[in-house]
Amino acid sequence: MADINLTARAAKRINEIMGSEPPGSSLRISVNGGGCSGFSYAFDITAAREGDDVVIERDGATVLVDPVSLEYMGGSTIDFVNDLIGQSFKIENPQATASCSCGTSFAI
Repeated sequence: MADINLTARAAKRINEIMGSEPPGSSLRISVNGGGCSGFSYAFDITAAREGDDVVIERDGATVLVDPVSLEYMGGSTIDFVNDLIGQSFKIENPQATASCSCGTSFAI
């Protein structure tokens, strides 16, 4: 299964967010059923790591992905964008065949 990449911008923003969280906290990204395109991404802050989590680290930032979500996210790049519409994490998923305009849901 292809790796998940974390951009420097995403790592920087994760570090900023985690600065106000308890030590050992990480960003968990998961895929859930639902959303306007069939699947949606969920972003949560957690201090709990599961034994089978995939751990993505860059520049001190840590992202956790569970194995089921990894099946839908393999090969993805996690970025952070700041544009006229607002700030958000953006996942470029090569497995997605369609996505909604807000970028939080996708179809495979």
